[in-house]
Amino acid sequence: MSEALSGEQRGRLIRLLQRDSLRLGQFTLASGRSSHYYIDGRKVTLGAEGARLIGQGMLGMLAAHRDVVAVGGLTMGADPIVGAALALAPEHGRGELRGFLVRKQTKGHGTGNLVEGPLEPGSIVAVVDDVATTGGSSLLAVDAVEALGCKVAVVIAVLDRLEGAAENFAARGLAFHSLLTIRDLGVEPLGPA
Repeated sequence: MSEALSGEQRGRLIRLLQRDSLRLGQFTLASGRSSHYYIDGRKVTLGAEGARLIGQGMLGMLAAHRDVVAVGGLTMGADPIVGAALALAPEHGRGELRGFLVRKQTKGHGTGNLVEGPLEPGSIVAVVDDVATTGGSSLLAVDAVEALGCKVAVVIAVLDRLEGAAENFAARGLAFHSLLTIRDLGVEPLGPA
């Protein structure tokens, strides 16, 4: 699905996610829905090999978006992805790339920022996340950066659960890509809610 990673890199990322992130059984999702599988993306995004593969994949996706000057998303899912992309950015000719993180709620002290990092109004950005289900977390990040006067060029997830995120982003006029889908891990999706 993704040309952002070579076939070998893609295969390694699939194996890492299958081994470390994928759990089969009965799980209650944040939405309240029941699922026959669960993906804990941080089990891979916070490992050295996973971070490198994901950072390379994100930067590969951003090759089509040279106007993007910053990458970020909602904390916690986006945090390690942003770090990995920034660490590898100079190797991909993107040494000027910046990062940002969106808090789940406004900070109650200091500057009271909802968005942290060197993000300037008018910036063109990419929103990233580890797992996209309905896209709700990424849409919170989109709303926060748009409120600062930034434009979101693309939303990129490591894994799309194929449960409505693409449709929800399209309804907002947002381009969306993922490095992998749940089917790449050999699991059938629940489908849209």
